[in-house]
Amino acid sequence: MCGICGFLAGPGPEPGLEATARRMADTIAHRGPDGDGVWADGEAGIALGHRRLAIVELSPLGRQPMESADGRWVIAYNGEIYNFQDLRAELESAGHQFRGHSDTEVLLEGCAAWGVERTVRRLVGIFAFALWDRRERTLVLVRDHLGVKPLYWARMGGALLFGSQPKALRAHPAFAAEIDRDALSAYLRFSYVPAPHSIYQGVHKLEPGSILTVRPGREPERTVYWDAGAAARAGIADRLSLSDSETTDALESLLKDAVGRQMMADVPLGAFLSGGIDSSTVVALMQAQSARPVRTFTIGFGEDGYDEAVHARAVAAHLGTEHTELRVEASHALDVIPKLADWYDEPFADSSQIPTLLVSEMTRRSVTVALSGDGGDELFAGYNRYLTAPALWRRMAPLPAGLRRGAAGLIRAVRPAGWDALAGLIPEGRRPRQTGDKLHKLAGVLDAAGPDAIYRRLVSQWQDPDALVRGGREPQGPAWDDGLAAGIPDFVERMQHLDSVTYLPDDILAKVDRASMGVSLEARVPLLDHRVVEFAWRVPQAQKLRDGKGKWLLRQVLYRHVPPALVERPKAGFAIPLDGWLRGPLRDWAEDLLDEGRLRREGFLDPAPIRACWAEHLAGTRNNQHRLWNVLMFQDWNRRWGSAAAPAPLAASAA
Repeated sequence: MCGICGFLAGPGPEPGLEATARRMADTIAHRGPDGDGVWADGEAGIALGHRRLAIVELSPLGRQPMESADGRWVIAYNGEIYNFQDLRAELESAGHQFRGHSDTEVLLEGCAAWGVERTVRRLVGIFAFALWDRRERTLVLVRDHLGVKPLYWARMGGALLFGSQPKALRAHPAFAAEIDRDALSAYLRFSYVPAPHSIYQGVHKLEPGSILTVRPGREPERTVYWDAGAAARAGIADRLSLSDSETTDALESLLKDAVGRQMMADVPLGAFLSGGIDSSTVVALMQAQSARPVRTFTIGFGEDGYDEAVHARAVAAHLGTEHTELRVEASHALDVIPKLADWYDEPFADSSQIPTLLVSEMTRRSVTVALSGDGGDELFAGYNRYLTAPALWRRMAPLPAGLRRGAAGLIRAVRPAGWDALAGLIPEGRRPRQTGDKLHKLAGVLDAAGPDAIYRRLVSQWQDPDALVRGGREPQGPAWDDGLAAGIPDFVERMQHLDSVTYLPDDILAKVDRASMGVSLEARVPLLDHRVVEFAWRVPQAQKLRDGKGKWLLRQVLYRHVPPALVERPKAGFAIPLDGWLRGPLRDWAEDLLDEGRLRREGFLDPAPIRACWAEHLAGTRNNQHRLWNVLMFQDWNRRWGSAAAPAPLAASAA
């Protein structure tokens, strides 16, 4: 993996191109500590910058930006092409001679020989790249199928800027750091800024599966070479009709190929292992194809209910991996918090960002590449909401809408503390914890107009973020698409699709990218090979959800390598004890960021609902950890980056 950046200022003599591109690249040096490069054409007004993390072809022959053999094309590329050897053989058979052994050169010469879109459609990998056509003076930006690798772009001051992270764009003199209040509203709902938006006005995330073409004198044009919705609809229309064992065989074969291809590296390689279904499956298939023990890494917390390390240890022992475990104390995790605004570069409030960064730091001390199990929940129906949301709707649907709205209103009429007081009449052994909190959450779904509205409630933190953001009007993305049910009629499959095009790229993959690349570690995601995604959509839902559990088919593959008893347990996620930390060691830090006077002076957020939320949490009447974390991560980011502060590279990591 690497970091890319650059800009197109337009034709005519343009001084200082290389110096500006180098400043942009220096801000993302953590993404590529093994080398740097800049290429510029002053007459065309184009400059490309690159920071290299050397994984394949460690020699200078892999250096970027790279020019094609015919001199027409120049590329700055971040990613890995796992089928590049196959493509190379095809190009060689057509008479092409290669200088080195990198996938970069194969990608570049493929585009020169076959054209950009035809080449990209043939790639199996994760990538974001910028390609300059010197003859046509055209810039092309491309992002991979699922959005594993990030790519931001903007038009500012007459120039088109792009980069792997916002900090690269901030280094350009034309950059204007103005917060997008509409995007801030969306962030407060979801805990991330959804694509194509970013926290800055005028700065966009290039959507997964997209090509952005910038031609002279024309507006940028986006085309789609791979569409997640089309893949879902095609799979639903062409279901597999195989027995359970045949479908398991087919999935195992495909996953084995995906994992095997992603074990390719000229540097030390390992894997994250939580002991759950997804990461255990990836590690099992790695070990099945490795002549020596695979290196695996996990972290554990001392607090009750938050320690997954014991399960990872058991799976590692069964598979015979070389396992490394880090026990994390609260003080260690809390030390990470001041770094988050630099590492994540946008407001980002998935609190599992903290353990993800810690496990990445630990892993990087031993290896340069780590395989991850991300994607299994979306593809094979693993999230708890895929079971709870349909069950809620089945119970609610027979009730008249007016009755449900009335019941929700009655519940909300009593504050959570009042319900807790009433619950005190129930004997302690039978009394549910935080009764008022749970009842108010129930009220939040009782008045939902339909199943898709329930989904939106379940994935939202602040239900009405526009009431919180001064001047904000939330953009409505795919979750509000009323036409989605026509192509994906099953409610669970609609949730899977929505998670795949929103939560997966903008939360899960962004989290892993920033955490891993923050310490110069390449993270690979074999379950998100787009061939696996297309296969998963063809699998009947009865082979994903069965016996009240998700990921049935993926479990069958894993059970061929690991006994069920080692991995069967309730889904926990990569959680931290955030609720207690906010009342304890983080309280002073949070109080400073949530200070009423501060909020008023900054002028983005209404202090009243935030202070009420904070008071409830401190009193223990409601667990508002996620809503508060959303606000705190924006406040902390705004303190670091919200103004036009000079960008700075990340501090040297422990790796």
